[in-house]
Amino acid sequence: MFVRPLSAVASAPAGAAAAVWRHCCWYWRKTSPLIITRNPINSPRPPCSFTWSAVSSSDHPRHLRSSPGLMKNPDTEPPPVKRRKSSECEYASDGVQPGPKNSVSKERRERSPVPPGTLYPHLTRTKEIRTELKRQWEELTESCETTSVGAFDFSVMSYNILSQELLLSNTYLYRHCNPYVLQWHHRFSNLIAELEHHSADIMCLQEVQEDHYQRQIKPRLEHLGYQCEYKRRTGRKLDGCMIAFKKSHFTLSSLHPVEFFRQGIQILDRDNVGLIVVLKPALESGLDRSICVVTTHLLYNPRRGDIKLAQLALLLAEISRVALQDDGTTCPVLLCGDFNSVPTSPLYTFITDSKLEYAGIPIGKVSGQEESPRGQRVLTPPLWPPSLGISQLCQYECKTNADPDVQKSSNGLNMRHIEHGLKLTSVYSHFLKGNGHREITTCHSRTAITVDYIFYSAAQSHESSYTECRAAQDQGLELLSRLALVSESQLRQVNLLPNHRHSSDHLPLIARFRLHT
Repeated sequence: MFVRPLSAVASAPAGAAAAVWRHCCWYWRKTSPLIITRNPINSPRPPCSFTWSAVSSSDHPRHLRSSPGLMKNPDTEPPPVKRRKSSECEYASDGVQPGPKNSVSKERRERSPVPPGTLYPHLTRTKEIRTELKRQWEELTESCETTSVGAFDFSVMSYNILSQELLLSNTYLYRHCNPYVLQWHHRFSNLIAELEHHSADIMCLQEVQEDHYQRQIKPRLEHLGYQCEYKRRTGRKLDGCMIAFKKSHFTLSSLHPVEFFRQGIQILDRDNVGLIVVLKPALESGLDRSICVVTTHLLYNPRRGDIKLAQLALLLAEISRVALQDDGTTCPVLLCGDFNSVPTSPLYTFITDSKLEYAGIPIGKVSGQEESPRGQRVLTPPLWPPSLGISQLCQYECKTNADPDVQKSSNGLNMRHIEHGLKLTSVYSHFLKGNGHREITTCHSRTAITVDYIFYSAAQSHESSYTECRAAQDQGLELLSRLALVSESQLRQVNLLPNHRHSSDHLPLIARFRLHT
């Protein structure tokens, strides 16, 4: 060992002396592990000194162990792990609204220190709630008697299955979850088991990640006898919407992907999409009628209700075009998806009432998700520019029509409201039978609300006359039954969503319909 004279150390600059001291400490630690050293120049004494004791061993006389006070305590939380800051602006428009800056900072400080599926998963598994969520079927057959002759019964599911990429980008929404239930291999097994269990004739799924769709979901469903159609979101988004239907029940007449992004139109500058298919019952049913099935996932951002309305109007215009039949009537429509709007919102009212007086509504109140829309701008006509080519009736305009009176009647008669010609009804009433509690379709660490729906062209079978009843049924779909939703208190009993059994933060909506000849 080379030893420098003390005089040389003393005369050296402070930095050099410190370097010599660190070198000596390193050598002593290598040769004498029982000696614990610190640099007296720039290393103050730690507040809690460790106590070490030697282990008696003939083979390793200097083996060390920590004192009982430093052993891992199962009740002690692991140190916080720094996380990469998620893109708030990006996801505010596509799935999660972080809220004001101060609340976001507070939310981050409160995040679980355990990232999903990584450190110490055993620390939280012991507290897991394994109660299964109970849902019952509700029979809703209309009062007027019908016959099964010339009728075609089928089931429809609408389900936001939660994209894994969006889950990992927003883990603060799932602080209540045990880490392992958020891992994709666990979630995929649960989701497929759920789809197989319900075995709906038509499945409308949202937030389907493209790589998972291509490699796992589509092959599995095709093996079960489904035909799958998919539309990914535009831009750099990784998820999209899909429709799957049983090939033994339906044949595909036409397929229509819908992109809401329109170059040069500011109100339609987001990457959300829709998917429309026209299906015909199998030949064995004897029915020569079509059904227009639609799925979509509208923009999340609660503060941009103007964009949501424009996206919905564009989708309705496409539905009106696709569902139009040769005789001038419209075939029955099933409109499913995540609309990111609550049942009391103007957007929901527009769907069910076919009309909305939108002028003067704060943009934060359109979807009903924003609790305090004060200070926000209000909607002003026109909601979208004429260059979009869609009238206030949510229909494509004929560009060859040069009659100014016709253009005025279709687009300028009342610019303060919008309309559509589809008579749509919600499958769910949004309040539970018996107790009157609110139905919930999505739930996580921050909220529990309803944003998912199945709308359908209802058969108006409430007439007193049997002939009138049958005539009304011929014009639409008859709702036979639905899988009941649950209340927020019921979801808390199973540790919210996702949990060990239900692997999305949304619940599947399922209904059974009858199509008459």
